[in-house]
Amino acid sequence: MVKIYVVRHCEAAGNKARVFQGSTDCDVSETGEIQLKYLWERFKNIHIDKAYSSPLKRAYKTALAAVRGKGLEVIKEPLLREICGGIIEGMSFEDIFKKYEDLEVCWNNSPQDFAPPNGESMREVYERIWQGVLKIANDPENQDKTILIASHGAAIRNLLCRALFGTIERLKDVPWSNNTAVSLLIFDENGVKAEFVNDSSHVPDKYMPKRNRIDSAIKTSEVKKQ
Repeated sequence: MVKIYVVRHCEAAGNKARVFQGSTDCDVSETGEIQLKYLWERFKNIHIDKAYSSPLKRAYKTALAAVRGKGLEVIKEPLLREICGGIIEGMSFEDIFKKYEDLEVCWNNSPQDFAPPNGESMREVYERIWQGVLKIANDPENQDKTILIASHGAAIRNLLCRALFGTIERLKDVPWSNNTAVSLLIFDENGVKAEFVNDSSHVPDKYMPKRNRIDSAIKTSEVKKQ
């Protein structure tokens, strides 16, 4: 059996600016730094044997914070990275949905078909993140261990969809993770099961800005009204 804690990265500059970060290596925001302190509090008394992270700094710094004081190296695993947005990398969600109405329709109604030009399709992410986590779960050195991995919103949403439903066609039914939200997956001879998903209760509400919760395709103009 292998226990894997899956953690979404803390708030980063792209979250705050409401842009499509994707594979852009945005750094942690000031609010993100505060979130990491609460994440450390959550994990300080939880035994972790090994830690892995996406190579992107917002995820890597999240993993470092979660295992601080445990004497662990954080191993960078490229398969845990976020979706590549291609031509929409760095664009605001508002501008994306104005310019590419077909992408907005997919994002809202059929996220499994989301595929930005020159980027990565959601179906590719679904397979990639699964292969990355299986690689970790099947590593002989990780058997009967407790692992922590830090990844990203779209990648984790696809991973949880696979664990909960076994098909990407149910992707719309999986809520987005808040920043530093934690899920726990158990891998054993019977496959994978989710003990809990998307728990961000360790962070007080005042440090979880509503503008950064991509529960649906909320446009920037609408967020400013809230």
